[in-house]
Amino acid sequence: MKNKDKYINIFIESLSIDKKKFSEKLKYNDIPEWDSINHMTLMSGLEEGFNITMDSDDIIDFSSFKKGIQILKKYKIS
Repeated sequence: MKNKDKYINIFIESLSIDKKKFSEKLKYNDIPEWDSINHMTLMSGLEEGFNITMDSDDIIDFSSFKKGIQILKKYKIS
């Protein structure tokens, strides 16, 4: 599985959203499922899925699907 597909799947599973509701334009608090609690579930899912530990600043800065791609590049995930 490509990392982008894995990233998308982690988003969908962590936020418990329907695949039809997913969009690469998704931003924090755009949908009720991406609230502060599920944000931490998403961060945990990404850390587990990619076997990384993200810095607190990156977790706070992770404000959209696209921003997440930029952040994950810092951890050599593309």
